[in-house]
Amino acid sequence: MKLPIICPSCDHTLNVSQMKCPNCTTEVNGDYELPVILKLNRDEQEFILNFFLSSGSIKEMAKQADLSYPTMRNKMDDLIQKINLLKN
Repeated sequence: MKLPIICPSCDHTLNVSQMKCPNCTTEVNGDYELPVILKLNRDEQEFILNFFLSSGSIKEMAKQADLSYPTMRNKMDDLIQKINLLKN
């Protein structure tokens, strides 16, 4: 099951309010903001993971995705801009 991150009613980012330990069933309740990376959609999270697994090489990512370096660089720049907006 995918973790919902966007409110289906108003499109606002959801907060975490409860977590449960599957081992001992301890529950923690509160109002916690999601980390920035979890506020990204699944494709954006995959992009970051692939960047990490490519040892931070945009050139390698472009090669694996069969895209040009400038196209991959633009995707990276767009993601950086989105993350900066989410951090503020």
